[in-house]
Order: sequence, then C-alpha cells, then structure tokens
Amino acid sequence: MAEREWVFVAALAVFALAGVVKGVVGLGLPTVSMALLALLMPAGQAAAWLLLPSLVTNVVQMRPVAALMPVLRRLWPMQAGIVLGTLGGMGCWGPVGALPVARMALGLALVAYAAWGLWGRSAAIPVRHQAWLGLACGLATGGIAALTGVFVVPAVAFLQALNLPRQALMQAMGLSFTVSTVALGLGMAGAAPAVPRGGGFAWGQAVLVSALMLLPALAGMAWGARLRERLSPPLFKRVLMLSLLVLGAYMCLAG
Repeated sequence: MAEREWVFVAALAVFALAGVVKGVVGLGLPTVSMALLALLMPAGQAAAWLLLPSLVTNVVQMRPVAALMPVLRRLWPMQAGIVLGTLGGMGCWGPVGALPVARMALGLALVAYAAWGLWGRSAAIPVRHQAWLGLACGLATGGIAALTGVFVVPAVAFLQALNLPRQALMQAMGLSFTVSTVALGLGMAGAAPAVPRGGGFAWGQAVLVSALMLLPALAGMAWGARLRERLSPPLFKRVLMLSLLVLGAYMCLAG
C-alpha cells in the first residue's frame, strides 16, 4: 500500500477514535485529531481535514436549538473574541502550521490542556466580570487556534468556571467549538491562495477528504455515546488527559 493510502487509512482511524472520545466526554475531537494527525502530516493539512468533522459534531452537540439562545446571549463576547483572535492571528502569522514553532506550540497547548484537566480547579467567575473575561478568553483561544489548530485552551477552563448546568455546559462547548471551526475555516480559505505550491496542499481535495472523515467521526461519536452509559466518564477523561500530556510533551521535545 502506498504511503498516501496508509496516511488516509490512519486518518480514518484517528477520526473514529476522536469521535469516540467526544461521545464519551463531550469534547476532544479536534484536540485528539490534531495531536495524532500532526504526527502524519503538516499541521495546516491536518486542520483542513478536521474542519467538517469538527463542525458537524459540534452542531450536533448544540442541540436542542430551543435552549441555545440563553447560552448565546451570555457568551456572545467570548464568541466575538474567538472570531477576532482566529482571523487576526492568521492575518499576522499566516495559515495554521506556517510558523516553525507551530508544532512546539501545539505540544505546549496539549500539555497545558492536559495539566488543567488533571489538576486544575475551576474558580467561579462573578457575573459582572464574565463579559470582558469572556472576550479576553475568546481572543486567546482564537490566537492559539490560528497557530496550532486546537481551540480548547483556555476556552474549556473558562466555560467550566461559569458553573453552568450540565446541559448548558455541553451546549456552550458545542457553540464555542462551532464558532472556532467556522472562523478557522474562513481564515484558512482566505489564506489558501497564499500557500506555496511546493509546500501546500490542494484546498478542494482537503475539503473532500474532510467530508469523508466525517463518517468515522460520527460513527465514533455514536459509539462513544453508548460507551458513556457503561464507563465512568471521569476515569476515561483522566486516561485521555494523561495520554495528551505524554503526546504533548513528545511534540514539544520533537519540535
């Protein structure tokens, strides 16, 4: 089997695994996908393959739509910050993975995310500070996403600090991840013509592959939702965070 075919098959397995993770713990599809795909291909190509699986699975997570408006009214400053941070970051340093430090930055983002997931403690944020802190958090999340393709840091920590009910928290994460994915896709589409011929990839082909990767991601998510009824989500999340910690540390050293 040719090298490209092996990469494609490996990517299918990666998205299926990432979908399982998201089905069990409610997040992790972009993080797991980017972490593993970055071992197989450039970060920019990995981010392009991730777009549709991330978008669709997060839209599914935002349901029910009728209960979404209160969450959106509360979190719109954060969403505005995500868009500004992502587009501004890509405007400053180009497509995802364009900078030589992108791989190490992704490793650091994974280490920070895993460390917070393992040992972090959420502190309740007073309502009067949530708007400006949400904007600042969104800007930081967007900037990190523009550099690495990962948009969970520090967004998830901020959302958990709001002490939202479980369903509202799941919707809030789905909303933030959806906005991040759309902003990342717009930024990458705008930067696509500037990608060098020799070192880039075909944007149209990447969209097609991204659509194909949606199938294992959705299948994995459905399987993960069934597993969630049998496994302990806290235990599963701890194993996931330890794995991301080791992988992130490896990427930092390799970078």
